[in-house]
Amino acid sequence: MKTLLLSLMAAATTSISATAALVEKAVEYKEGETTLEGFHVYDDAVKGKRPAVLIIHQWTGLTDYEKGRARQLAELGYNVLAADIYGKGVRPVPPAAGQEAGKFKGNRELYRARLKAGLEVLQKDERTDAAKIAAIGYCFGGTGVLELARSGAEIAGVVSFHGSLDAASGMEAKAGGVKAKVLVLHGAEDPHVPTEQVIALGKEMTEAGVDWQFVAYGDSVHSFTQKMAGNDKSKGSAYNEKADKRSWEAMKVFFAEIFK
Repeated sequence: MKTLLLSLMAAATTSISATAALVEKAVEYKEGETTLEGFHVYDDAVKGKRPAVLIIHQWTGLTDYEKGRARQLAELGYNVLAADIYGKGVRPVPPAAGQEAGKFKGNRELYRARLKAGLEVLQKDERTDAAKIAAIGYCFGGTGVLELARSGAEIAGVVSFHGSLDAASGMEAKAGGVKAKVLVLHGAEDPHVPTEQVIALGKEMTEAGVDWQFVAYGDSVHSFTQKMAGNDKSKGSAYNEKADKRSWEAMKVFFAEIFK
């Protein structure tokens, strides 16, 4: 009886592995002369082409946080690449992280080039359904996915989690130039994103004819999806479990719409 039980347990474990075996690997690619290192993950139980998601990291670069989100998305059946904006091995901590992020916020052309490089890797992957690609980003990366949309990238949609919303002068969304649908998930009390930015984004997206949505979560500040931000709202960045879960569900509903 004991042998039979062990055999059944082993068979069950094998069955689970066969239906949800995530394959993950580091992927090197180039933007100009700079070597970048992303993180690719997918479920090999899913056969053929599938919708794909590009993840853009927060200000400390591609970390375990983005890799964890990539795994969550792969478990939902997506082909996922967490892109690298800074360069292989460049993973700064504060205050250096702010300086590194500032290089790209101050040079949106360079930022867009790095975003495009990661997108091209995902587009060319044999598992990607090129008509069904979305990009999501956190904080610095939330700014990035809006830049990707503004640039006219051939993707179905973008989701910005607690990102800055400002556009560089002359690089705003252009009428007819934005192909992606836009979902912005925002902390209603985020001190890093002034009300003026919120109003300006709405005006920009509306005048450009973009299909856009904006959701603000009460009692939430910057970094509300990130447990490593701690729980002290007075610091301006803090985790909020409700907003984290609600925003993730909002993203899934958005994906169901744009990938249908």
